[in-house]
Amino acid sequence: MARRSRPLRPVDTDFLDTAPVRLVFAHAITAPPEAVYRALAEDTGDWPAWFDAVKSARPTEAGRDIALAGGVRFEETVLVADAPRRYVYRADTCNAPGLRALLEEWRVEPAAAGSLVQWTFAMDGPAPLRLMLRVLRPGLGRAFRGAVQTLDRRLATA
Repeated sequence: MARRSRPLRPVDTDFLDTAPVRLVFAHAITAPPEAVYRALAEDTGDWPAWFDAVKSARPTEAGRDIALAGGVRFEETVLVADAPRRYVYRADTCNAPGLRALLEEWRVEPAAAGSLVQWTFAMDGPAPLRLMLRVLRPGLGRAFRGAVQTLDRRLATA
């Protein structure tokens, strides 16, 4: 049976600095910043092709509807779309128990061989959920690196 979505606390970009859990991952790839940004911010429907955890993604008027592996769903609002460097969105609703607030930021910086991609995952929830995310940090880092490497290969053949 599907879990029902519920509203999360609305947060703004300052939550990136104040969130109880803030996980930051970075990885260098060869794709240019403009192509990476386009994949992140404009080609929403293609996320499942390069990020295994994302099972479906569709644009909405305010942002995106996202379904993850395991049945977790989000309705998101884009807060910052600063091409080609920064893309920030907040989860407005979610069906995962315990989550109170979630904000994600993607930064794309020019690098000598292409781009440095950085993902910040900022969240709030009860102590057990915060602890679980800290424990899962290595796995989230591997998922991020794998997704960005797959995106890089995908952009190289586009």
